[in-house]
Amino acid sequence: MSNCPLCQQPKLQLFHQDKFRQYMRCENCALVSVPDEFLLSAAAEKAIYDQHENDANDLGYRKFLSRALDPVLARIDSNAKGLDFGCGPGPTISVMAAEQGIAMSNYDLYYFNQPQLLAKQYDFVTMTEVIEHVADAKALLAKLDSLLKPGALLLIMTKRVTDVVAFSRWHYKNDLTHINFYATETFEWIAEHYGWELEVLGNDVVLFTKR
Repeated sequence: MSNCPLCQQPKLQLFHQDKFRQYMRCENCALVSVPDEFLLSAAAEKAIYDQHENDANDLGYRKFLSRALDPVLARIDSNAKGLDFGCGPGPTISVMAAEQGIAMSNYDLYYFNQPQLLAKQYDFVTMTEVIEHVADAKALLAKLDSLLKPGALLLIMTKRVTDVVAFSRWHYKNDLTHINFYATETFEWIAEHYGWELEVLGNDVVLFTKR
């Protein structure tokens, strides 16, 4: 049995199993993860993402993303510089921010892969429906920490794990590109580990402040 992708502890227990995959829960940080043997290849993963039709002109999509962007805009000044990490093929948060006079860069492993952007620091970083797709949770969080200036904000949007009964019925787990599932306890562990301040803003939105 491998270690937890986030905290690296070997305290994994079977949480749920369906006809497609197993899901392991970490007793230390409460992350629910899919074992490596169930992970898709990069090509298969991108083929699924290529089917997404995110569009900055889609009013419904904008309303969805506003639940992530609005709390950030309420807490920053007009000179703040941001990064949308994992912006996908149709960057939209950066467009919405620009309409409010806020400058953001776009990074995405498959669609806007500009590594130089990951060598900078920002006043805020948004990551909407991304964290559940990334296998190496430990490396991802370390990278996010390096992107944040002192006092910077990190906004994460992802649906959260509750209990095993709800998980067994959860449509969210059926997307084969969703491989790490975060609970409120997981975000509390992250906040403590990195010395960040955590605000839980909704069922799928959390905001960290780097102290």
